[in-house]
Amino acid sequence: MESRDGVNEEGAPPQVYRDDDDAASLHSHDSAASDGILINGSEASDQESYSSQQEPYYANKYIPPRLIRAWRATATWVKGPQPPRPWKIHPIFPKVQTAPIQFINNYFPKRKHKVSLLVFFYFCWLLSFGLVLHRSAFAADIKGFGSPVRVRCNDRFWVDANGCGLNGDLCRPFENSTMAFRCPANCKRVEVVNPHAVGDQEVNYKPLVIGGPTDADETLENTFYRADSFICGSAIHAGFVNDASGGCGVISMVGEKTHFPSVNRRRISSIGFDSYFPKSFTFVPGTASKCRDLRWPLFAVSLTFTILLSLFTTSPAVFFPSAFLGIFMHVALASDPPNLTDYYAIISIALGRLLPASFCMFAVYKYCVVPQQQGLHAQVEKTILWLGGVWVGALNNYTFDKIPIQRLTPHDIKQQPGAIPALIIVATSLLSIAIGQAWAMRVEGRLPKYLALYGMIVGSVLALVAIPKMNVRIHHYILGLLLVPGTAMQNRPSLLFQGILIGLFINGIARWGFDSILQTPDELRGDAQLGSLLPSIVAPIVYDNVGTGLMPNITFEWELPFPKHYDGLSILVNDVERYRGYEDAGKESFTWVKHIKDVPEYFRFAFMNGNGRGDYTKAGVWGVDGSWTEMAPGPS
Repeated sequence: MESRDGVNEEGAPPQVYRDDDDAASLHSHDSAASDGILINGSEASDQESYSSQQEPYYANKYIPPRLIRAWRATATWVKGPQPPRPWKIHPIFPKVQTAPIQFINNYFPKRKHKVSLLVFFYFCWLLSFGLVLHRSAFAADIKGFGSPVRVRCNDRFWVDANGCGLNGDLCRPFENSTMAFRCPANCKRVEVVNPHAVGDQEVNYKPLVIGGPTDADETLENTFYRADSFICGSAIHAGFVNDASGGCGVISMVGEKTHFPSVNRRRISSIGFDSYFPKSFTFVPGTASKCRDLRWPLFAVSLTFTILLSLFTTSPAVFFPSAFLGIFMHVALASDPPNLTDYYAIISIALGRLLPASFCMFAVYKYCVVPQQQGLHAQVEKTILWLGGVWVGALNNYTFDKIPIQRLTPHDIKQQPGAIPALIIVATSLLSIAIGQAWAMRVEGRLPKYLALYGMIVGSVLALVAIPKMNVRIHHYILGLLLVPGTAMQNRPSLLFQGILIGLFINGIARWGFDSILQTPDELRGDAQLGSLLPSIVAPIVYDNVGTGLMPNITFEWELPFPKHYDGLSILVNDVERYRGYEDAGKESFTWVKHIKDVPEYFRFAFMNGNGRGDYTKAGVWGVDGSWTEMAPGPS
């Protein structure tokens, strides 16, 4: 990586580069030597003394001279050397790196030959990708159970809180039903990112898999999961499908089960639950199908063709659009598709996002890619640094998603293990990269222009932050677009950084689309706690009914009227809604008869406003011995 200096074509010595202050002083000295005329004091006009008494007003005379000199020195340094020195990559082992270009020129010398070869290349790429994609996306029927349903990594049979209605009736059937399913690859990494209640436990930042094998041999016939578990995470935990390639099979609903154990299998530690739940599922032995998510064979196809394209093309107008289109469709259809069960809908969404993304990339191509890659003949270095960087960014779900930072919000950073050290490391790395890129831009004499550009960007972001009742979200694609102008120079670090930023843009749009930079608190909260008022429940009355032949029961009471804005109360027993009452019914108590002896039961309470509900309390526990443990403060 060198600047473009040295002996010129005619053998003249290299130019001498000076900063602005040296050049200005030299120019002043030469002008004085050639054009300056000394005027004797006797020849000077009388006006001189008069003018010295009527000095014009200058605001900077109130500024300390030291500060003025420091400002001028800083401005001179920011402008960089004069004249500027554009960066130029001189290939390492140039004969090796230019060999692919020489091969094309020797065997396909004419333009029409090159165009024909390129068309044939595109045809082979599209055919290979299409054949593998079809086999990956569309599975054959499972004998006796029909075509499998595409299941997303976070799909479940049960909805949180009271989403399944009273007694879970909206999530029936509870048993005696089966479903053929198909899981994609890479579901083991999917976690809950907001606190999730399981009995009196609060689960966060781990896969939602409740239960597992119930026998010592860990047989599939005796493996059961609560219905609110992730389907695909449970299938991986049970060993029914493979995380790397996904798989197909059949799920059987087995109704109510008791005692869901916590088992650590295949790097997933399941959550234990020591009571009962009305709906659970298992996997039917012998139904695991050979269908696979072929994202890694598809990656091999896409990587091979993009490498060949990078090695054998020097024109940015051919290389960049081809690589962008191929990698975008790979991400949208194979490596990180949107969470949809219908694959035709996935194709439709990918094509809908491609057009606006292409307009953005046209601007990036014109102002960032062309200045960097025009005249670049380091084919191997371009392939390793730029193309490799694009793939690292585009496969964000396998690369940067491993960093334990889900969202840049204070709450998430405090809650997620390892987020604070990771944030410090990321911020330090970005600062170091920014300083290095700023120095490189100074050498090219472009630092003042880019400081003005990024000043406007920072000012705009700060203005957005000041908007009330809205939150700024810097998504993948926004980060790529904001930072990529700082890589529009031909040196090796810029090749790598530009590739990574373009890859992040591709992944952000192909996976998530053009999400707004401003989002409401409700959009950010998702299924997190609402911060609403919690019910206050007096100590319950417990009837053991010893010697009566009746099951024990427990009665809860509350005061009417409810607080302002609320007109009802919801009660969950073992995470299932068992009571929903409204103020106008005048009911002030709820009695629950113990369902199964020798197991604890967990109760949570929330106010309601019509069909909407507030936060539930943490769980109070009715123990096996009949004791009552009060709810801890705060929502669940």
